[in-house]
Amino acid sequence: MTESGPGAPRGGSPNARPDLDCPVDAVDVHAFEVPVDGPDGTERDGTLDWNSTTMVLVRVHAGGRTGIGYTYGDLSVATFVESTLAPVVRGGSAAAPAALWREMGVRIRNAGRPGVGAMAVSAVDVALWDLKARLLDLPLVHLLPAHHDRVPVYGSGGFTNYPLDRLSDQLGGWVAQGIPRVKLKTSRNPEQDPGRLTAVRRAVGDGTEVFTDANGALGRKQALYWAHRFHEEWDVRWFEEPVSSADLEGLRLLRDRGPARLEITAGEYAYTPQDFVNLVDGRAVDCLQADVTRCGGITGVLEIAGLSAAEHLDLSAHCAPAVSAHAFCAVRRLRHLEYFHDHVRVESLFLDGTLSPSGGALRPDTGRPGLGLDVKWADAEPCRVYGTRPA
Repeated sequence: MTESGPGAPRGGSPNARPDLDCPVDAVDVHAFEVPVDGPDGTERDGTLDWNSTTMVLVRVHAGGRTGIGYTYGDLSVATFVESTLAPVVRGGSAAAPAALWREMGVRIRNAGRPGVGAMAVSAVDVALWDLKARLLDLPLVHLLPAHHDRVPVYGSGGFTNYPLDRLSDQLGGWVAQGIPRVKLKTSRNPEQDPGRLTAVRRAVGDGTEVFTDANGALGRKQALYWAHRFHEEWDVRWFEEPVSSADLEGLRLLRDRGPARLEITAGEYAYTPQDFVNLVDGRAVDCLQADVTRCGGITGVLEIAGLSAAEHLDLSAHCAPAVSAHAFCAVRRLRHLEYFHDHVRVESLFLDGTLSPSGGALRPDTGRPGLGLDVKWADAEPCRVYGTRPA
């Protein structure tokens, strides 16, 4: 593959391999905002309405190569990377993403580690791992301690403001693509969920696993009531954040008193290793979730993977499929990946080299270095809200 611009190898040969132990010489940050395609320009889950999705994209440069990483969050993540993390990374060794991850963690201590801080670190860390793999001319999955060569997916969207026909078409469409498990948002207006679940079950058939996600909308007893109904009437097997993920006692109550075959899950809003320890020690979930763009990037996923294996809990990837398809191959207790409508749409719009499910799984492209992604600058430019287009 011939490269040009800041990411091109030095010298005349595109196959020339630079010295791996070279310093990061530049960092640039970009953000792009995309309106959602939901009814009346809005999407809704159990607790939140939103009208756009913002991708914060980071590029790191060393040895004539460029690595990219990203997260989804507020525009403030971009300014955080620029002001706080770029000075840490510039001059650091491109051979040592984990060492730079540790230094970034020290730097954000007083600025705030969870939330925006962790998301900023995640985007930079992913870019550093992508850079290292590109310097070695390896696909990222081959640089990581991979246990798998593919990541099973489940189709996810099913927003609470979708009319029944769109809800059924979306989830039924994933099944038609060979994806054997689907998830819908619930619990915004609980009295509407029976009709929505009946439509979904009819659309996907009896052989498809149906998951639900309340996004923390319910109280403990209310969630317990719906847990039994979801399982008994529609054979739901996965109930994500029935109560707030901060309510460890409530999650444990659901896990202990809910149907035996209905798994209680959380973790997408865990930002630090201790957040995951709290979920595990609290016996709060049947399956952990982690978001590579929130939990500290590739380095964070590797730490959490060790915890999940030691605690005999499966780990499910939350969203960002273009990165997660590589990162979660390194998770021994891998369950699956959330193939989320909004992120699939944004990544396909802005990135060349994204993956499509085959046989219900994403398989990393081992024919391209790093994550195998390139930015489609011309397509992204109309949506830019931060940074400037590279020359």
